[in-house]
Amino acid sequence: MIIWLASYPKSGNTWVRGFIISLLYTADGTSNLEDFKKINQYPLKSHFENLTSDFNDITKFKKYYHKSQDIINLDNKIKILKTHNALLNVDGDNFSSTKNTLGVIHIVRDPRTVVTSLKHHYSIPDFEKAKEFLFDEKRIVFGNFDKKDYPLPALLASWKTHYLSWNQVKLNYLLIKYENLLNNPIQEFSKISNYLSKLLNKKFSEKKIENSIRSNSFNNLKKMEELKGFGEFIANDNKKFFNLGPKNNWKTLLEKYTADEIETKFNNEMKELGYL
Repeated sequence: MIIWLASYPKSGNTWVRGFIISLLYTADGTSNLEDFKKINQYPLKSHFENLTSDFNDITKFKKYYHKSQDIINLDNKIKILKTHNALLNVDGDNFSSTKNTLGVIHIVRDPRTVVTSLKHHYSIPDFEKAKEFLFDEKRIVFGNFDKKDYPLPALLASWKTHYLSWNQVKLNYLLIKYENLLNNPIQEFSKISNYLSKLLNKKFSEKKIENSIRSNSFNNLKKMEELKGFGEFIANDNKKFFNLGPKNNWKTLLEKYTADEIETKFNNEMKELGYL
């Protein structure tokens, strides 16, 4: 069964993923960017290799979401997979189902902050275009096709639709706000460790939890990327994956009219999450 680590891009998925990897796969909670491979993304090319050859056409391979997840679950073990896909039914094809899903750790971030990170990450020329990205109900993102086992195109939809799609999950659903990870890391990361402890039947010491938080701090991850790079970054213009992090302040980066448009477009959801 799959525990989904789900988020809209640039919402803290990699941060949480690093914490979980340190918690589950290291002796003392240390972090290494190479270890990030221990929690794979979905969908990858390898997940569909025996099902279709249309790896770059989401309208073709989406028919095999369930079959590919059936195959992933053949070993009857619990695994965690990162995804940016929205949990949607498109033309009769659902992204996943209760048959293959044990639970969801759903990470959300204030869309006014997300838009500034999108601009950097996807090399979007200006905030107007980045805002259009955030609003686009048909938005699809592509992986790095130069890699042997590259991420397949992911259907995001808009920030609102993406949030609501995963928020509908009822069983073993954990909502994590990026801002809470920043402001109260011990409390918020402990929610994640308690969640995993319950589903995986594992116990984690307070010391290991604290070490996992500390070793996956933004500054530490940024330093590791500067020293050794981060192979998952899709940009090819020498930008860094770990850019502003906690210093990403939409109040100083966005024009008021752009922030106002985002607040109007996502008003109900932002109020629900306490962003307004």
